[in-house]
Formats: sequence, structure tokens, C-alpha cells
Amino acid sequence: MRNTILAVLFSATLLSAILVYFIPQIGTIILLSICVLLLLIGVKDSLQTRHSLLRAFPLVARLRWLFEEERDKIQQYFIEDNLNGTPISREKRSLVYQRSKLQKDTIPFGTQHNVYAKGYEFVKHSLFPKDHRQIQGERVLFGSDKCTQKYEGSLINISAMSFGSLSKNAIMALNQGAKLGNFAHNTGEGGISSYHLQGGDLIFQVGTGYFGAGKSVDGKRVFDADIFKENAIRPEVKMIEIKFSQGAKPGHGGILPAKKNTEEIAKIRSVEPFTQVDSPPGHSAFSNYNELIGFIQELRELSEGKPIGIKFCVGDNDEIEDMFKAFSEAKNYPDFITVDGGEGGTGSAPMEFTNYIGTPLIEGLTFVNKLREKYNLKNQVKIIASGKAVDAFDIVKLLALGADTINMARSFMLSLGCIQARECNLDTCPVGVATQDPDLVKALVVQKKNIRVKNYHEKTILSLKDVVAAMGVSSFEELNASQVFRRTKNEKIVSLEEVYY
Repeated sequence: MRNTILAVLFSATLLSAILVYFIPQIGTIILLSICVLLLLIGVKDSLQTRHSLLRAFPLVARLRWLFEEERDKIQQYFIEDNLNGTPISREKRSLVYQRSKLQKDTIPFGTQHNVYAKGYEFVKHSLFPKDHRQIQGERVLFGSDKCTQKYEGSLINISAMSFGSLSKNAIMALNQGAKLGNFAHNTGEGGISSYHLQGGDLIFQVGTGYFGAGKSVDGKRVFDADIFKENAIRPEVKMIEIKFSQGAKPGHGGILPAKKNTEEIAKIRSVEPFTQVDSPPGHSAFSNYNELIGFIQELRELSEGKPIGIKFCVGDNDEIEDMFKAFSEAKNYPDFITVDGGEGGTGSAPMEFTNYIGTPLIEGLTFVNKLREKYNLKNQVKIIASGKAVDAFDIVKLLALGADTINMARSFMLSLGCIQARECNLDTCPVGVATQDPDLVKALVVQKKNIRVKNYHEKTILSLKDVVAAMGVSSFEELNASQVFRRTKNEKIVSLEEVYY
């Protein structure tokens, strides 16, 4: 609001200055009116007692608010270089835009990365590269021996983002893009809306709030088998994911701001509209590993045999190992495990949770992969890595460290036109991706953006094949941690196998 008022005053002042030159009388009247208005604002500022800076420096101090609110944009447009932008650099954002628009995505004049810096990572190529068109493993079969409706999914899929967090147009574009590109779209914990049902494959996420899979009883969200089954047996739903936690706020539960909780979203979630919706931090349907195993089996039966997985950010290592031990002893297990990184993703969260809670993706992924091998579950349980993957090298690295497939959220948001404004939690997303404001949502044209979603997926798969072929590897399944290298502080180059295994 402050920005709007200042912008209007600035525009009116500029216009009146022009009019003074061309139409002196009208321009002078407008200019005098603006001066009177500014004088009144200045007097009000000097008399108010809420803001000490504004009281000491009437009117002028308002510029601080303007610059403070626009700080991120100024940083992005005028200060950051191609590599230091966070959380995703300009170089990688540009790559997504180029691939989604089918523009040239090559770079000239060599790398801007310091290849001699500590932490620089790379893969080595082969003198006998393979034909990228012959690379195997683009599709991955999900489903353990407990599953009857196995699903052959893409190597890259859309990570969990709810309708509510994203706009209806963003959800439609993502799902239509998934259909066009033959890959999967995770619903997020907000349930299945009509905007998800555009023909694309769905991974139906069941979170702690049981939206689309439960109801409210005495003010608490509880699982309801009938409601779950109604959604789970939809032909579009290919897999079901039980969400323990997400990397942005592990142990906290999802947050839907009141401004985003419209009547339509509230109806889908069976909650009061225009109130903040906080998902519980934990599940009420189970409270220990044996009950979890029973819940997984119940969902399998209710969904008529579809793959059932769990999602979490790695926390206490002993708890995670106890869970694997329970799977092994019961000879029953999830069909897949989605590992999220503690560095967070698209979800808004308290600062302390995003910055300091949860194991980062790489360490979490390698730990879960070690447990999978220790308890002989590699042939039964697939691992999905959900983190800040953007380009082919990011994906190669995660596959080499134990992931079977990759889920990406922010990358697909960028393919929709996201400009990393970082206003996802304010309902003011300027490009209509993460907002419920009708005027802003209209900015996102589904019929254009769905193609870009498909293009980004297609071009990234092609780039991934190119990289793997250059390494002399015939299949994605052959990738391992010994093939990715890192420079350490003592100028030594080591493989990630030495670092993590």
C-alpha cells in the first residue's frame, strides 16, 4: 500500500512537471495540490507517536519503507551476479527459462565458476562416450512385492505443491504439462482439486491434516477411510505419499496463510475460509512404527494396490534406523521413500525451521540409501530425492548418491514464469504462480505455461542423457558416488564415495 501511494505521488509529480511546461495553468494547479498533500502528510508524520524515525524526519523517512520493501528486487536486478543469487542463482534461473521457452541454452567464453575453489564439484568424461540416444533408465518402476498396481514413472517429476500454496492456473499448467510430457505431479498435502484433474499422472499426498483423506472431529483432523478411498482410486492417481515432514519446516506442519485460504480452497480442505490453516506437526492415524506399517498396508488395500510411500526430512538418525528395522522385521515396507532436504523448498516457514532444523538433502539421502542397503530393501523400496535440483549435473549427483528418481518444485515454478520474488507467503506473487489474488492469477496463461512445463522437463531429460553419455555410462542405474568429484580445502580432489560412503 505504501509503495502504491508513493508511486502514485511520484507519477503525478512527474506528470504535473511536464504539464507545467506545456500547459502552465493546469500543471501549476496540479503541482500545488501535490505540494499541499505532501505538506499535510509531513505534518501528520511529525505529530504521530508510533514511528520515531518518521517523527524525526517527516515524509523523508517514508523512503526507507519503499527501499526496504523493494530491497530484494534491487538486489536481484542490480547487485547480484550470475552465480551469487540465492536460493537459486541467476545462471540456473536463466537456464530454466531458456529450456522452457526452447531458446538457446549454451554459454560462451568458458565457465564463470572458480574450478579451483573449495567445494567445486564435477564429473569426469570418457574417451569413449556413449550415444545419448541409447541411454537406458528414463522410466523407473515403482512397486514392491506388496504392491499390485505398479507404476512406471519418469526420472524427473513435479514435487509437492498444494492448491492454496499455488494458484489454480499454476496447478492446471503443471498438471497439463505433466500430461504432455508423460511425468507425474505431486498434489501436495492440500488435497485433490478439479485443477489437478487435467489428465496428468498424480501422486496423492496425505499429510498430517488429512486434506482429501479425512475430516475434522472435535476440532482435530482425523483420517477417514471412505474419503481417502474416493480420491485414491481415481485413475489419475498413480501413487500415494504419506507425508511426515517437509524440508522447509520439519516437525512443524504445513501453513496456509489466511489470505490464501479462499472459500474454494476451504471447501476442498473442509476448513473455515480466510483463516490460517496450520497442519498438525504429527499424524493422528499412527503413533509408532508398527502402526505406521499397518497404516501403509491399509492405504494399499483402500487404493486397490497402488504404490504407497512416505516422505520425510531426515531428523534423528536412530529413529530412522529403527523404522527401517521395523520394516525389515515385519517384512512389510513402503514402496518408496521421498527424502526432503532441511534447506527447505517452496513452502513458507518460520525462519528457525528453514535455517536450522533438519538434515540437508545430500546427507539425508546418503543416510537413507545406506539403511536401505543395510536392511536389504534396495529391490523393494525406491528413493525419491526432493531438493534444489535444476540442471543435469544436480540430477546426476543425486542419482549417484542413491536416488532412483528426482522431484523438483522450484524448478518447475520457474518454468511457469516465477521470478524468485520471494513473496510466496504474502499472496502477492507478481506472476500469478503462488497467489490466490484473482487479478494476479489471470497473469498466468495456462495454455502457454503448460507447454513450458513440458519443454523444461523434456530438455532437462535430454541434457541429462548428454551428460551421462559423456561419462561413458550406458544407464542411469550405473551411476554411483565414485563418479562425482569434489575439490577439498587442501587442493585435493576426492570422490563423493570417499566423502559420504
